[in-house]
Amino acid sequence: MSQEARERAVLAAVRERRQQVNDAIDDDLPVAEPERLYEASRYILEAGGKRLRPAVLLLTAEALADTSDTPPYREFPDCIGGHVDVMSAAVSIEVIQSFTLIHDDIMDDDDLRRGSPAVHREYDTETAILAGDTLYSKAFEIMLETGAPPERGLRAMRTLAETCTHICEGQAMDIDFETRGDVVTDEYLEMVELKTAVLYAAAATLPGLLLSADEETVEALYNYGLRVGQAFQIQDDVLDLTVPSAELGKQRGSDLVEDKTTIITLHAAEHGVDVDGLLDAEDPADVTEAAVQAAVQALQDAGSIQYASDLAEDLVEEGKAHLEVLPENEARHRLEQIADYLIERGY
Repeated sequence: MSQEARERAVLAAVRERRQQVNDAIDDDLPVAEPERLYEASRYILEAGGKRLRPAVLLLTAEALADTSDTPPYREFPDCIGGHVDVMSAAVSIEVIQSFTLIHDDIMDDDDLRRGSPAVHREYDTETAILAGDTLYSKAFEIMLETGAPPERGLRAMRTLAETCTHICEGQAMDIDFETRGDVVTDEYLEMVELKTAVLYAAAATLPGLLLSADEETVEALYNYGLRVGQAFQIQDDVLDLTVPSAELGKQRGSDLVEDKTTIITLHAAEHGVDVDGLLDAEDPADVTEAAVQAAVQALQDAGSIQYASDLAEDLVEEGKAHLEVLPENEARHRLEQIADYLIERGY
């Protein structure tokens, strides 16, 4: 299958599940009082997004079920004759993702998210912080509605809690990197694993826990999500430099402008590029498109962008290998295609 055909197939599969996730979000996270708080909480959820993580969760459940007829997500058959609401788990994962985006935008003082004003710009910083905190707590409330037996439900809740802790640890590492000049590649990959990849890992793991899959399968699903999640973030590093601002929904080269450490800048520094001198402007507002283009060219000449792309591809291949524990079916095939899409996407 060509890359174009694969992308069409992936996006069609994700769109089909995205609409169901959107409907479930309306049910599980309705606007309540105080109205302004809940409007701000739902703002980023309503701004769009592909819903890739909940799609991974739902497809993993389908692959485990190994049937050509997808059961209702709200009453999904487990491996021992019961039923579980896997849609609640999918919504919970997307709500956590939105919580992290709100807080990321506040910490980075970003103006835009998905081409729209960030929550703290549309409302105010105080409301945005409360909205993020509300989403965080609501995610656990929603996860409680899976109807899984207590032992499995507890493991799912623990996984979600540990995931949130890891995300915070990864964010703290990312912030720490801003003031360090001695960051090495392994540290960066650990940061990416904690900040970004663990949520993909949780999305792939939760169906195994809730549906009572065996431990080998649960571990393999976690590793699938972890590797493709790392690849996703590395591809984001690449796209930040190579995609026009209008398509990105934010300034092209924003990582360079904000002096962020990425796998690309680490590789470039190791190969003699003066990364600190790539953008010679004290005020980020003074950085021109021409300056960004010149910096990108220097990184391309050093082979750093290609290095990142190759690393992302290797991680995806490693992740897909872990799917061998699943039955050979269409849902597993879609999970493989999603992994490829994460590094082939254009934005």
